[in-house]
Amino acid sequence: MIRIAIVDDKQPNRLSLAEKLESKADITVLFTAINGLHFLEEMKSRVEHPDVILMDIDMPEMDGVEAVRAGVQLYGSAKFIMLTVFDDDNKVFEAIQAGAIGYLLKDEKTEIIEDAIRQVIEYGGSPMSPRIARKALNLLMNAKVELPKKKDSVLSDREMEILKGLVDGLDYRAVAEKLFISPLTVRTHITNIYRKLHVTSKTQAVKLAIKNRWV
Repeated sequence: MIRIAIVDDKQPNRLSLAEKLESKADITVLFTAINGLHFLEEMKSRVEHPDVILMDIDMPEMDGVEAVRAGVQLYGSAKFIMLTVFDDDNKVFEAIQAGAIGYLLKDEKTEIIEDAIRQVIEYGGSPMSPRIARKALNLLMNAKVELPKKKDSVLSDREMEILKGLVDGLDYRAVAEKLFISPLTVRTHITNIYRKLHVTSKTQAVKLAIKNRWV
């Protein structure tokens, strides 16, 4: 059974999509949320978490990009698919940079959304609407990105301490306690680490650190 969550500030959108996906024998909707903050509250209060989250972008209190960024850090196994009306370059880039692995437009048929969910679970795919895929390809082709070869030229001493904590299996609260700094400060450093290493998740950062024997 594939567990999903739907985050959208428009009630008709949430209810309609939840009803359509719940009709599938192998999909269950664990919960819906009205914005990013509500989503994080729901995740915190639950023992069972969704495998895939369908996330809108433009929402009050906390938008979808910020929710994905926080969700990737806190719940590394969750997979985020943006499901939104936005298809401009900035929104696509921000969402992918935050950690979203898929990007679909809301006008896609339910069957397309359903297939995207299964792609993510069964094949580790990165489903995108055709015109979004073209934009993403253009962004990659035009981006001038050089992967770091030496951690000393990329990360500060404090960032290296935090990265070592992640490699040791600590969450951001435990890292904060160990280094005598606030959890918010740790989260800010982790965001900077991801940006500097060109990764989008704790798992990727840890793998890169271990592969290069930085810690």
